[in-house]
Amino acid sequence: MDKIVIQGGRRLTGSIAVGGSKNAVLPILSSTMLADGTYRIRNVPNLKDVRTMSRLLECMGVRVQAGESELTVTMSGVSSQEAPYDLVKTMRASIYVLGPLVARFGYAKVSLPGGCAWGPRPVNLHLEGLKKMGARIELEGGYIHARAGRLKSARIPFDIPSVGATCNLLMASVLAQGTTVIENAAREPEVESLVHFLVKMGARIQGAGTDRLEIEGQDGLHAAEVEVIPDRIETATFLAAAHLAGGEIMLTAAQPRHLTAVLEKLKESGAVVSEEENAIRLSSDGKPKPVDVTTAVYPGFPTDMQAQWMALMSIAGGSSIITETIFHDRFTHMAELRRLGADITLDHNTAVVRGVGHLSGAHVMSTDLRASASLIMAGLIARGRTDISRVYHIDRGYERIEVKLKSLGADIWREKEQLVT
Repeated sequence: MDKIVIQGGRRLTGSIAVGGSKNAVLPILSSTMLADGTYRIRNVPNLKDVRTMSRLLECMGVRVQAGESELTVTMSGVSSQEAPYDLVKTMRASIYVLGPLVARFGYAKVSLPGGCAWGPRPVNLHLEGLKKMGARIELEGGYIHARAGRLKSARIPFDIPSVGATCNLLMASVLAQGTTVIENAAREPEVESLVHFLVKMGARIQGAGTDRLEIEGQDGLHAAEVEVIPDRIETATFLAAAHLAGGEIMLTAAQPRHLTAVLEKLKESGAVVSEEENAIRLSSDGKPKPVDVTTAVYPGFPTDMQAQWMALMSIAGGSSIITETIFHDRFTHMAELRRLGADITLDHNTAVVRGVGHLSGAHVMSTDLRASASLIMAGLIARGRTDISRVYHIDRGYERIEVKLKSLGADIWREKEQLVT
């Protein structure tokens, strides 16, 4: 098992390109099951989750060929309509195959999903939406069984704007009979990206980027090409890391308009941020000011940046309050940040972070994807050596993060964990 090792104290300077969005490419890959043909997907990050989704498609008979930062997907029907437990348990986004399978083939057997080990994230919104469209849903032996003739249009109002459910029901509704309306839909850039791709495939969808999507079902779609949007969470993580460590960086192939809330908070905390059409510059003296954040659905401050913001605030010149409103128990990183010397207390879903003079290196353990990023950030400024175990989590969402940080001047490397017997 790999670990990441950091000798802290280096400033970050230079320029790197942001990779393609993990959370955008996964539903795009699933949507290739909606129509036969050959798809070319560019700007694809080489991540564990992308490889898992590719294997999932392959086990159902879809051909996936990997090239340099791109995938070629050849769809000519499926040999299996089952998404097995062994793959789905490692990645929640596997649930995305449910909508396309039942919409096109009338049946899907999908294991209940796994993924990061924090918080109950039920799939009830996905299932209730499919039921409204005429699917019969049964849960048996840890699997979702969905059956339908041709799905029918429906009005689907969400209690909360779920990205996963919005994407899944979008993919289901493009082949349904009639016009489906999704209300209180998620507005995230990754949802908008999926809408644009489905339109390229011949779907008719109104309301991209809004909370009301109107989908006119078609009799059939066709293959298309697409370039994956930049990963906004990777972008925000590197910006926060540079603010924490001090220095000046430029991120190219970025999309500033996807990060309005984060950029405003970075400016509030003392970073100098300038935006170009497809790039962001940040300079910092490494002394962040305390700034409170409350996570919210897009376009608010993203829950996927909560852990990284906690690391940033750990050495701020005062106290800050971080309130998590999306996943109330998403604080497993807190205990590990404390091992590095952070002063953090938790009351229900609110953390109080009292900035300290410095952090000290220690052996810490990653618990999920974004927790991994927060620990790496903290290690960049900790005095001495920090060893971060279980970094397989980081490989789910950041491509070669240690290589990119090293190119910016960090003293960071990956090595094999020595097993203690």
